[in-house]
Amino acid sequence: MSKTMPKDPQSPETNIDGRHYLSIIFSAFAKNGKSNINRSEQSMITSMQDIDKLRSAVQDVHVPLEVFEYIDGGRNPQLYTKDCMEKALAKNEQVNGCIDSYKRFKAMLLVELSHVFPNEMTRYRAVREVVVINY
Repeated sequence: MSKTMPKDPQSPETNIDGRHYLSIIFSAFAKNGKSNINRSEQSMITSMQDIDKLRSAVQDVHVPLEVFEYIDGGRNPQLYTKDCMEKALAKNEQVNGCIDSYKRFKAMLLVELSHVFPNEMTRYRAVREVVVINY
């Protein structure tokens, strides 16, 4: 994201609270309530215009769908990154275990092949040294 995201002048909670307050005013409408309604309407319109202005700043932000699943599940969405890191570390340990197993297998295979095919393994090691030196 090349642009820095501007600060939201009002939080979504403030916007929701404003709508709730407006619904209370409408339900308890009286003669003096008209000025309150007009003020609340104007505040709501300004708030929505501010949100619309900020829309272009966050259009290219990608939120993984799993974050919404965290929210729907009642979990803190900030824990998503922590859980992703833990999963990546677990997978990394698993892959490193596989790599170590293959290295041990290769070493054991070379030892056994040296016992069974000593001449061929001597030639293999000579060719391998030449290849390593050339690269």
